[in-house]
Amino acid sequence: MNASILLLNTAVSGSTTAAVTDAVTGAAEEGALTLGSLLYKGWLGVLGESGRIPVWLYIAGIVFCAVLGYLLGSINFAVVISRLKYHDDIRKHGSGNAGATNMSRTYGKSAGIATLGGDILKTVTAVLIARLLCGEVIAYMTGMFCAIGHAFPCYYRFKGGKCVAVTAAMALMLNPVAFLFIFLIFAVMLVVTKYVSMASISAALMYPLILYNLTKERFQHGDLRVIFVLIVCVLIVFLHRENIKRLLDGKENKIDFKKSGKSQKKSEK
Repeated sequence: MNASILLLNTAVSGSTTAAVTDAVTGAAEEGALTLGSLLYKGWLGVLGESGRIPVWLYIAGIVFCAVLGYLLGSINFAVVISRLKYHDDIRKHGSGNAGATNMSRTYGKSAGIATLGGDILKTVTAVLIARLLCGEVIAYMTGMFCAIGHAFPCYYRFKGGKCVAVTAAMALMLNPVAFLFIFLIFAVMLVVTKYVSMASISAALMYPLILYNLTKERFQHGDLRVIFVLIVCVLIVFLHRENIKRLLDGKENKIDFKKSGKSQKKSEK
């Protein structure tokens, strides 16, 4: 009985693989699988549009991208680095946030840079896989789930970071022009106010509006890209609610560009 089931599973998986291979070969021969179509519609999107694969396979691809985004997003490099290198938990120090800014203030600039690099890398990986597999719209959705995973990681009791680096990486991968605008807003606000939280919130609030204006001529109807980005940016503002309270009370810490990470830590005690 078990041998029969094994043979059946092998036959089904073999036939599915063969069907997908034939579909890819046929699409390539017809010129449907170009780089532009691959980046916009994704591999499964191109094949699904031409009727070469069943709809359920494309839906399965979307579900895979959502799960991938959340699971990769849940890998919080601030927590990983603080535990492995410093045998500590960054969430017990400073603002309690598992992010690059708190890592830099607590353990030094190198820890902050490593955390930032890790958060960017996981987002780039998730978004790139989703874009090649299911297209641009699903890549935005995957970026959204990556941000949700970063904020509420399943590996660390759903207590994570504030999604700023994740959102920046998502913008850079999917619309570099939008990234340049929001980075400029972040940089100007940071230099003027010296509040990382205010700069982050300002850039987040402008991101959906910038993306909408950059894509409205290309997409005349309501676009899911803007909706996914709007959800991420609302999440960022929500995660900064304590910072907003401190800003209103005049108690939020300013960043001092001249101080090292260690001296900043001492000044906060």
